Amino acid sequence: MLNQIKTLFVNSFSGLSRDIWFLSLVTLINRSGTLVIIFMTIYLTNVLDFSLTQAGFAMSCFGAGSVAGSYIGGWLTDRIGYYRTMFWSLLISGFLFFILMEMKSFQSFCLMVFLVSTVGDSFRPANLASINAYSKPENRNRSLSLIRMAINLGFACGSGAAGILIATVGYRWLFIIDGVTCIMAAFYFKLVLEEKPEQEEVVEKNSESYKNGSAYKDRKYLFFVSLILINSIVFFQLFSTLPVYYKNHFLLSEDQIGLFMLLNGIIIVIFEMPLIYILEKRYKQLKLIIAGFAMIGFSFLVYNLIDAWLIVILISITAVSIGEVISFPFSNAFALSRSTPGRRGQFMGLYTMAFSASFIIAPPLGMWIAEKYGYTELWYFMTCLTIIACIGFGLLQYFEDRPKIAEDQQILDAKLD
Repeated sequence: MLNQIKTLFVNSFSGLSRDIWFLSLVTLINRSGTLVIIFMTIYLTNVLDFSLTQAGFAMSCFGAGSVAGSYIGGWLTDRIGYYRTMFWSLLISGFLFFILMEMKSFQSFCLMVFLVSTVGDSFRPANLASINAYSKPENRNRSLSLIRMAINLGFACGSGAAGILIATVGYRWLFIIDGVTCIMAAFYFKLVLEEKPEQEEVVEKNSESYKNGSAYKDRKYLFFVSLILINSIVFFQLFSTLPVYYKNHFLLSEDQIGLFMLLNGIIIVIFEMPLIYILEKRYKQLKLIIAGFAMIGFSFLVYNLIDAWLIVILISITAVSIGEVISFPFSNAFALSRSTPGRRGQFMGLYTMAFSASFIIAPPLGMWIAEKYGYTELWYFMTCLTIIACIGFGLLQYFEDRPKIAEDQQILDAKLD
């Protein structure tokens, strides 16, 4: 049994290129410093004395910057290339974190967090586009998963460290470490990776998206992105309302909250690569996306079903972690598979913009519902959004299958004739 598990882990990581491993290490260094976002709502409400509504709006400014950064990053990727876009995004955002920690008023913090997010998130579409250059087509799903594993390992380290730092030396060090790790990641990226041309094999499999050219003319892709937006509104409660819920409802301290967030990262690091290796050969991408997002929705519904605080948190964190593992790598791969030469930055920019736009909507919406109606109603509302999105993905799967069904029927009719 142990040998089978060992073989599964070895196989799930084998065959990935050296460049993908280096890119993952760059991502790990960068994300290990992502401390501020985890505790931002608590920092804003408990340290800067913002109201829940103000904290939600400030988080929306972060989301608005993320939308702008995703668009700009996609635009820059198609014009100056993924390589330079990633380097300058990492370097500049590092210095901006040092400025952000000095912002104390509501207006100045909102303005600066928008700028930090804009510059920082221009990295994301470039990073996704670079997979097409650094990975073989047959390894693309696992390459995306390795990058995500690095993100989550960094998140796990960061969330655990953040809680300890807050308890010992205060919030200020979160901003300092965020800035330093971004700058370190930028120079390490320059040191270990060279710019390489993108591979174009993926386009041959998607004649419809190739014909449309622009992401904005691909109706199925736009529908897909809108569903990602809806589900991301649910998912981002994990970083906005949930930490406040833990603190106010369960009376947990910051270091305890950090440990539970650490568990999220650990689960993903352990299970993502083996699960992707098993699932990618057996199930269609959209069906896996549905299953994953359904688990994310359940992770919030469970708070209305179980009273025991430790049990419900463990079930919820496990469900949202496995949901991430199943859904996000395949949604990344689906988006990349529909991209076209010269427009890959546009496609991946639009995809990351869906996540960014959801971060504008998710914090104030979640905070407003919690403040006005209560957390029970909030979790039921998020469950309803999940159901709507999963139905939408089911429809998208139907429309994806319909041309193939028609083609098979024509072949069958020809044989019968």
